[in-house]
Amino acid sequence: MTRSSDPAVSGLELWQWRQEARAAALAANVPVEELDWLLLSVSDLDKLALRLDSYKGRLQIPLNRPFAQLTQQWQQRIQDRVPVQYLAGVTPWRNFSLGVSPGVLIPRPETEWAIDLALKATQSESRPHPQTPLNQGDWADLGTGSGAIALGLAEVLPNVTLHAVERSEAALEIARENALNLGYGDRIQFYCGSWFEPLHPFQGLNQLRGIVSNPPYIPTAMLGELEPEVANHEPAIALDGGPDGLDCIRHLIATAPTYLCPGGLLLLEMMAGQAPAITELLQDQGSYTQIEIFSDLAGIERFARAYRS
Repeated sequence: MTRSSDPAVSGLELWQWRQEARAAALAANVPVEELDWLLLSVSDLDKLALRLDSYKGRLQIPLNRPFAQLTQQWQQRIQDRVPVQYLAGVTPWRNFSLGVSPGVLIPRPETEWAIDLALKATQSESRPHPQTPLNQGDWADLGTGSGAIALGLAEVLPNVTLHAVERSEAALEIARENALNLGYGDRIQFYCGSWFEPLHPFQGLNQLRGIVSNPPYIPTAMLGELEPEVANHEPAIALDGGPDGLDCIRHLIATAPTYLCPGGLLLLEMMAGQAPAITELLQDQGSYTQIEIFSDLAGIERFARAYRS
């Protein structure tokens, strides 16, 4: 039931605004479906009501923010190319609705596949050291951002303890809030720091069963070529991978073996074209076996998976 203090708008007024907002999106080459996605996130409307315009006759439609603010935010999307996820404050990812803000990288749909690859690794009978179960014990999500990967792993691996590391305090605050809101606050331990630094108690113990990371992997010179939504609004700290995009990945590959148990999993996300270099880095390190590259649904080589030998 709508309280009198809740922001609301009439169905006719919202319908008229939506027509104008759609026209503005088309003129600015912004996907019009983003407008409906935003409306779904701020109101009680559903996709069918938007498709059929059946809300047009409603006297009041409750909103979770003032209508004037919604109008202003859509102008930010059109004029300043602010990502719609930041405007809504949430984004769907796997089975979750994750809180996001300009302090965190927006979780991409392609990253969801990392969770499935990790789960399949725990179920594999051909992996090295199969006597060491990977579906229990300690796992790490390095560079957790919004907490997406840690949350995805916590969902599919209920007997695992997650250690999520992030060097941005702002991102870490959002990750913690997401974990609490989704009921995983007791399953994920959060640490502020760079990569393995906060996990030094694990160093040399070969205790971690899995390490998953979506690190910065875009070459510095390419940052300015990204879409304005990314280049101008998402945190550069989560994007910039150094001159060839591999600075962070080199560190992860070189350091992970001192933390992983025999047969432990290393799973890294990467960008198109980096697979040969990453495969070579894994091979040259000398501590990995069963090195594989996996493509995302678009056919882009997206993940490197290897086990500690």
